[in-house]
Amino acid sequence: MTTTFDRFDAAGARRIRDTVRSVYERAYVDAIASGDPFEQPGAFMERFDAYTDPARPSGFELVVAAEDAEPVGQSWGWPLGVRSGWWGGLRLDSGDHEEFTVEDGHRTFALSEIMVAREHTGRGLARALHDELLRGRGEQRATLLVDPGNDRAYDRYRRWGWHRVGTLRPSWPDAPTFDVLVLPLPHNGR
Repeated sequence: MTTTFDRFDAAGARRIRDTVRSVYERAYVDAIASGDPFEQPGAFMERFDAYTDPARPSGFELVVAAEDAEPVGQSWGWPLGVRSGWWGGLRLDSGDHEEFTVEDGHRTFALSEIMVAREHTGRGLARALHDELLRGRGEQRATLLVDPGNDRAYDRYRRWGWHRVGTLRPSWPDAPTFDVLVLPLPHNGR
């Protein structure tokens, strides 16, 4: 099986919106079936549309993994700008909140999503998507939010070098409280 990775900016991501939704629906089967309003495809796509909104600051990047030309996974994120709302509601475990949340568009890359269609899990695709999205980033660090009850994802992130710095509940409707993880990035630029 041949795995390929394709990169898309915000405009390109919007053009493959149906693919993004399809991968989500195949990756989050159980979460969708739970009935949780935050996990429903419509709510997910509202968030995706906001992330890729042309009025939003640039920098959004989507990586799609395909096996034999079939999209089977995706990951995306963007650099946090000066006016980013990402840190709203952050509760740090320790340290200076103000210093930690200062952004300039080059300090922090927000890794928003990693997902693999259920029928393709267990073969290292999540790690490959993670590494492909973060490869060559120029920011000092990356951050992501993880459900503290998702032991499988949490354990993987820890093995990949991420560490917890606090908690945060996003402002999205029905959003749960997540643990905030951070990963220092090498300064190799793009």
